[in-house]
Amino acid sequence: MESVKTLFLYLGVCLSAGVITAAGDELGHRAENVRWVSLDFKTVLTWTTRASQLIYTVQYSGVDDGNWEDCDICSQVSETECDLSNYLVPYDRTYSANVLTDQGDDIENSPHTYSPHFNPYRESNISAPTYTVEAADGGRVMVNITDPLTSYHEKRKQLSIRDVLKSDLKYKITYYKSGNTRKREFISDSSVAELKQLDAGESYCFMVAAYIPSRPKATQQGAWSKQLCTEVDLPILKELSLGAWVGIVFILLTVLIIIIIVTVLCCRCCQRRKTLHTTQSSTPI
Repeated sequence: MESVKTLFLYLGVCLSAGVITAAGDELGHRAENVRWVSLDFKTVLTWTTRASQLIYTVQYSGVDDGNWEDCDICSQVSETECDLSNYLVPYDRTYSANVLTDQGDDIENSPHTYSPHFNPYRESNISAPTYTVEAADGGRVMVNITDPLTSYHEKRKQLSIRDVLKSDLKYKITYYKSGNTRKREFISDSSVAELKQLDAGESYCFMVAAYIPSRPKATQQGAWSKQLCTEVDLPILKELSLGAWVGIVFILLTVLIIIIIVTVLCCRCCQRRKTLHTTQSSTPI
C-alpha cells in the first residue's frame, strides 16, 4: 500500500513539474510590452521578448467587429516590430493587434499577446512644423506653415496631416515682442496666419504647433517648432551699443578739441601778422 502511495506521489510531482515547465516556456515565448508608436500617422507596433530566435505573426482588427486579419508584411518574422500604418484604414477607428509566437501549424494555441486599443486619427503624435515669418506694413506679420507629411499615399501623392485631419487641424502660434517676456497666443484655422495690430518697427519672435481640439486633451497639441524672429530694419543709431556711443562721443570731443586748438593757433598767428604789419607801417623811412 505504501509503495502505491509513493508511486502516485511521484506521478503527481512529475505532472506538476511538467505543467509548471510548460507554463514557463509559454510565458518565455510570449511577446511582452506590446505598444503602439505613432508619429504623423506612421504607426508601428513594437514588443519585447525574453527568448531569442522566435518567429512572430501579427494580426489586427477593428475592436468594433473583432474580425482578425493577418498582416502580410509581418507574417512569420523575427523582428519585434511591425509597421501597420497602411492597414489601419479608415483612420478614425479604434484598432487592436495580436502578436502570436509561431510554433508550427497550431496557430490557435500559440502563445499570444493583445495590444492596447489605438485610434490613429485621435492618438498619433504630430511633429513640429516648419514655417516662415515675414513682417508686412501696418504692424502685420505673415506666418506661412508647411503641414508635416504622413506615411499615407493616395494616387501617388504623399498625404499631409491636413489631408487626413482636414478642418480639424488648426495651428497654435505663440509670440512675444523682443525684450518683453509676456507671450501672446493665436489660433489659426489654416496654414497661413496673419497677425495684426503689432507694434510697427519692432521685432517679434514666434513658435508654432499643430492643434487638434477635437482630440482627447493628451494628444490635442503637437510638438513645438523652433523659434523664429522677424527682422526689422532699425535706424543705425538705434542699433548702436553703449560702447559704440562712448567711442563716438570720444571721437567727437577729440575732433572738437583739435578744431578749437587749430582755431586758437590760427587766430594768434593772424594777430601776430597783423601786429607786425602795423608796426612796419608806422616806422618812419
